[in-house]
Amino acid sequence: MTIHWEKLGAVFHTATQGRPWMNNSALTPTPFLIDSNTIRVYAGFRDESGVSRIGYVDVAASDPTKVLKVSDKPVLDVGRDGCFDDNGVILGDVVHGPGGIYMFYVGFQLVAKAKFLAFSGVARSTDGGHSFTRLSESPILDRGKGQSTIGAIHSARFENGRWRLWYASGDDWEMIGNKPFPQYHIRYVEADDLLDIPRQGTLCVDVRDDEYRIGRPRVYRIGGQYFMYYTKGTISGSYFPGLARSEDGVNWIRHDEELGISLSESGWDSQTLCYPALITAGDVTYMFYNGNNMGYDGFGCALARGIAVDEGGM
Repeated sequence: MTIHWEKLGAVFHTATQGRPWMNNSALTPTPFLIDSNTIRVYAGFRDESGVSRIGYVDVAASDPTKVLKVSDKPVLDVGRDGCFDDNGVILGDVVHGPGGIYMFYVGFQLVAKAKFLAFSGVARSTDGGHSFTRLSESPILDRGKGQSTIGAIHSARFENGRWRLWYASGDDWEMIGNKPFPQYHIRYVEADDLLDIPRQGTLCVDVRDDEYRIGRPRVYRIGGQYFMYYTKGTISGSYFPGLARSEDGVNWIRHDEELGISLSESGWDSQTLCYPALITAGDVTYMFYNGNNMGYDGFGCALARGIAVDEGGM
């Protein structure tokens, strides 16, 4: 089943439309339907030093290339000094859950003998997604066996009173051109309590061929099946999304050939296309994604008709 995506072009460019604290890049754009007229695209906005804070760009649900509002300040800033997220936060997922809207995020910390550490936190909004408060200053997904450097939740679904979580799990580095790049694959875990998540999940999508990382899993239900969009990196330098399908959300079969979108011949997404995230508004489903340089040029959008995605949550 190939979903064919029609590109609408770039939506938001950080250098020309961003606030001073978001003028470097807009990482992992994650759409959330505020109301029938407004899609709020949360993202991790980097400043000139490369430190990311989470803010948003509101776009029209009828025409997502029309920007309605840009957040004046972060809805989630960096963590307290010494905490796991004291050097930046990027978006994992935003979903309705018990008592409000939950934001799963990835916190970055710099250490002496590795490029970085990246583990997961969660914050909750009780005002409709305008502000978020951390539920814990400690990571909710931390180090575990085979997971010494990365535990990054990027998709959450609250189903039958239980949290289902898909995340990137990393343990080492790939040296390419004498520079370290993180190795990771995708794991799955369930939890009743977000502050008591098992540290060891089930491997569900692994690298293959010359890939050394596969992550940013985004899980949806489409036509009765689970669909997972992810982004994979190869030693040869490719960084591009893929697609897997599942009947239960645990056992996955890759169908990268069915992605339905490709690089443009020129422009902002002609070199890289990554981090796709979907949302249905009315009778149209949109895909928001990053282009060249992993969000340096902001984010763009594509659309598909005839499908509807269930994003999970209450």
